[in-house]
Amino acid sequence: MHVAYHPIGRPDRPLRKHIHTVITYMLGVDALYQTRADRKCDGPRLLFFSRPLFRLLLLLLAVVVVARSANLSMALQLLRSQWSYSQVPGDDVASPGLPSAKTRPSLSEVIYSKRFRWVASAIVGLLFLVLVFHNSDQISAIRSSSSTASSHQDHGESSQIKSPPGQHDVDWSRFAYVQYVTDSHYLCNSVMFFERLEHVQSKADRVLMYPSTMVDPQATEGGRPDADLVLRARDAYGVKLVPITVQHRQSADPTWADSFTKLLAFNQTQYERVLSIDSDSTLLQNVDELFLLPPTPVAMPRAYWLYPEKEILSSQIMLVTPSAAEFARIKAKIDSAGENDYDMEIVNTLYRDSALVLPHRPYDLLTRTVAGDHIKEYLGNDHEAFDPVAVYNEAKLLHFSDWPVHKPWLYSPPELMQAHQPKCIVKDDVEDCTARDLWLGFYTDFRARRKRVCEDPAALRPRGAGRRS
Repeated sequence: MHVAYHPIGRPDRPLRKHIHTVITYMLGVDALYQTRADRKCDGPRLLFFSRPLFRLLLLLLAVVVVARSANLSMALQLLRSQWSYSQVPGDDVASPGLPSAKTRPSLSEVIYSKRFRWVASAIVGLLFLVLVFHNSDQISAIRSSSSTASSHQDHGESSQIKSPPGQHDVDWSRFAYVQYVTDSHYLCNSVMFFERLEHVQSKADRVLMYPSTMVDPQATEGGRPDADLVLRARDAYGVKLVPITVQHRQSADPTWADSFTKLLAFNQTQYERVLSIDSDSTLLQNVDELFLLPPTPVAMPRAYWLYPEKEILSSQIMLVTPSAAEFARIKAKIDSAGENDYDMEIVNTLYRDSALVLPHRPYDLLTRTVAGDHIKEYLGNDHEAFDPVAVYNEAKLLHFSDWPVHKPWLYSPPELMQAHQPKCIVKDDVEDCTARDLWLGFYTDFRARRKRVCEDPAALRPRGAGRRS
């Protein structure tokens, strides 16, 4: 007796078509993973799935299709009892009284059964758990990044302590801020500069080049004011000490006689890049982003206050790529310098036509610009109205330069200060003294910080306190 059976249920041809479509799509995604791997593309994973997990899903779907095509009854044996089939008489049998029988179900009926749905749900649940644990680190990192950004917005964090963009995963030990010291006055200024680096949470190393006669860099006690201050820089602000011989030269101008010492920055070859900034400045904001500029032997801003009479670069802030070859060029120029040639003249002779030019706005603001001098040259145009508050807020480095007013650590008579301070202006019948108040505040703040950092023993903090890794 020949018996044929037709399943009672939905046709499975469309289902097979859908399965093949899904497999084709997933093969495409797998190919996309291969393309990304071949090109070494960066970026997040697609849908948080790794390539091995995609291949696992492909394998599972392939097993289902093969099982359907090969009629593997053993794979469906556990589910067989869930379906009933009507008997269709063959050529040699026409008895409608034969009892109904059970046989192999079709794929569509397997999928629509309760047991299959239970098994499928369990498999999906297991896959979900695998995916969650497999990507927990990535999800946590995304959540942490999102929370940090929200926290910064909610608390209105100042731009002075934000990490500039593009600074994640940078090896900051390759870079350093370099200060040079020639005497006690500039020693205090340099320590004050390191205090500002601490305040704005700079990540690069800090190096102090100082006269070797001041103190042994390994000493635990100074015994003299200069020695104590050098050790304070080391212990309070994590500064690396580099004893040097000050670069003197015979000159009629003692103010700049030791200025060549700053050019020793070109010889600090233990670093890929160093940033040399004059210590008669106040660091207003973090400038770590300068270390990430395109490669160049040196980068400097234009000396805008000398334009248009002199189109030269300023050595008040220099981003230097140290090398033996460049230092040899510097040393040769120092040895052959004329009577009126100083550090600015030397670097301009060597690099004026090849240096990377830093924008003086915001990296090199002079105090006398806030007082009203060289406003057009600083702004760079004739149309922008000068707003001293806006200029101050955008500036990252403030350089004290108000001759004949003396530097802020030196005494200037009140009448001299008053004669050169910014004048109040009248706007809409109201006197506006904003520029004057800012300018006077620069000097008041510098003197107060100098007393706190260089004279107050309580300013000493444990090494590395407050620093970011």
